[in-house]
Amino acid sequence: MSNIMGSFMNGLAGGVTGFLEGGPAGAAVGGLGGFASGMFNNPSGGGNISSATDGTLGAQQAMDKGYEWANLGMQGQEMAHQLQLQSQSQQFNDVQNEKSEQMRETNTLRTVAMKQREADDKIVKEFIKTVGGE
Repeated sequence: MSNIMGSFMNGLAGGVTGFLEGGPAGAAVGGLGGFASGMFNNPSGGGNISSATDGTLGAQQAMDKGYEWANLGMQGQEMAHQLQLQSQSQQFNDVQNEKSEQMRETNTLRTVAMKQREADDKIVKEFIKTVGGE
């Protein structure tokens, strides 16, 4: 019954629109077009579309849900990947910092050893002067 009532409403709306655009002949054509459109296509029945009346709607909703779940899973994988990369990056930085610290210690020890050699050379020269009579 609502389909027939909707068709009459579509016919009335089509008639008014046709009359405004084309006079009495436009009203007749617009009214018939609106009635037929309402009877066969139900364009005004956006609210009438449900999984009970449109078999593809349930399938589309199921596909949408599947897509959303797949997308959520991919986002989870991306987050896990990013966390793994961040962990690897932190480990790399820690190793590089340790290497840098070891190199600083090595350079400091080398500098101290050079100073000690210079001091030893001075002592040996002084000793040679005192013993050799230079």
